[in-house]
Amino acid sequence: MISSKGNELKPRIGLFGRRNVGKSTLVNFLTGQQIAIVSDTAGTTTDPVRKSMEIGGIGPVVLIDTAGIDDEGALGAQRVAKSMAALAEVDLALLLYTEGCYGEPEEMVERWCHEHGTPVLKVLTKAAPIDKDQLIARIKEALPESAYRGRSLLGDVVKASDHVVLVTPIDSSAPEGRMILPQVQVLRDLMDIHAVATFCQPEELSDIMRTSTPKLVITDSQVFAKVAATVPESIPLTSFSVVLARQKGMFGEYLQGTQTIGNLKDGDRVLLLESCTHNITCEDIGRVKLPAALKKATGKDLICEVIGGQSPLPTELSQYALVIQCGGCVITAQQVKARLTPALEAGVPVSNYGLALAWCGGIFERATKIFQK
Repeated sequence: MISSKGNELKPRIGLFGRRNVGKSTLVNFLTGQQIAIVSDTAGTTTDPVRKSMEIGGIGPVVLIDTAGIDDEGALGAQRVAKSMAALAEVDLALLLYTEGCYGEPEEMVERWCHEHGTPVLKVLTKAAPIDKDQLIARIKEALPESAYRGRSLLGDVVKASDHVVLVTPIDSSAPEGRMILPQVQVLRDLMDIHAVATFCQPEELSDIMRTSTPKLVITDSQVFAKVAATVPESIPLTSFSVVLARQKGMFGEYLQGTQTIGNLKDGDRVLLLESCTHNITCEDIGRVKLPAALKKATGKDLICEVIGGQSPLPTELSQYALVIQCGGCVITAQQVKARLTPALEAGVPVSNYGLALAWCGGIFERATKIFQK
């Protein structure tokens, strides 16, 4: 069954191989639809093509059809580079090859997967008809369970019937008539735990604190300092961004990297990675509030740059003193890892929007204390 849901948090399965090896044909075969253009002409697929489908026992996944890894010429090299970039975001790589044709291009993909811990499943094409059920069974066996069964956001710190207050300011950056995705994700997690959640804006928080003693308070990062002044020290406090950062698997690196903010100097470059694409306002966290907070807290003249969506990262990451990733609510843990690993390999510390804002507000230790037990 083809899913019509958004692609953001679904596991990603990439198809890699030489030109004309049958990648697009396999996408159509697995989905049961003529989704990808199929031709005998080598190089028909030029850019990665993504399509969702449902796999029983796993749920919705995203299939990524890529250009041939043996493409030639200047344009061909760019297509190969895009295919390898897609490899960085997948949870499972299907490596297609034909009988008697397995060499350096295939070994290149294998080496990359081995070095980055990405499982790879070899698929022999054109020798005999592929058994669809057997192939899907092999995919289910090879796909890491962590790719489609994420652990609870708060299940290890909150239990059934616990009261959790969610502070959600509504300003010009909030979507009309809706909650932002991190708030929805945290609320759903609390419902699964059977905890009791109370939503409020910062202005109503004082009234709530006078009449109850919640187990935990979670706030939007931009009002961290204001909320911290209202919530007694005896009550744990964190942010939606910190909660999501912990789930995405880079929390240890974030904790270390955030503490290097105090070492920033005049002229240092800070790269902010914002995974979603949205309308920019005067209250934008990544482009306005966080850069201002960093400059104020450090007292340094910093150069802050923002890359939105999944745009390519700068080639020379070593020019940056710090890389700060947003909460990552619209991307998978594998994508966060792929996004930040080049910075870490270049020796550049990494942080997260919520953790950086907490540091700037002087409440970093408090915001992370509940998760460092």
